[in-house]
Amino acid sequence: MTIFEGTFTQDPSALRFAIVIGRFNDLVTDKLLGGCQDCLKRHGIDVNPHGTQVDYVWVPGSFEVPLVARQLALSGNYDAIICLGAIIRGHTPHFDYVAAEAAKGIAAVGFQTGTPVVFGILTTDTMQQALERAGIKSNLGWNYALNALEMASLMGQLQGKVTPNNSQASLPVSQMKNPMISE
Repeated sequence: MTIFEGTFTQDPSALRFAIVIGRFNDLVTDKLLGGCQDCLKRHGIDVNPHGTQVDYVWVPGSFEVPLVARQLALSGNYDAIICLGAIIRGHTPHFDYVAAEAAKGIAAVGFQTGTPVVFGILTTDTMQQALERAGIKSNLGWNYALNALEMASLMGQLQGKVTPNNSQASLPVSQMKNPMISE
């Protein structure tokens, strides 16, 4: 039996990432971006905006993130896309609509394109909660980048770009058996 799982030991020089950042609540999203860049840099990725490994795209807010993420994924230029944003509850139902559509849209991009798309949009009740998750207590931007690195590695294996961790041969994804489907 073949075991596939993402690793952090491969040569990162060939990996390409896009980061889509919602400008709304930029006090929070700037901090998430900083944590994301720190993680990528510490794992050997050149995070320089003028470099060749990471492209940055700023959009007005979290609602616009999925559309841009889809365009980037369709280009085929990226091993993973990281979506960053912050949606903070207010006194109207606006929060619920934006949060739900951003989540559905980002998930759809991954399903439609086969490119890993990381959901890095904070959905919190207060600004304090958002700031705690963006650096006061911990910075989830780091986790989002780590997820992107792992998924890029895993998808590379599943697409035959990398040898699986402990197997002699691997099957194309189309020939893998789904344990959730009985035959």
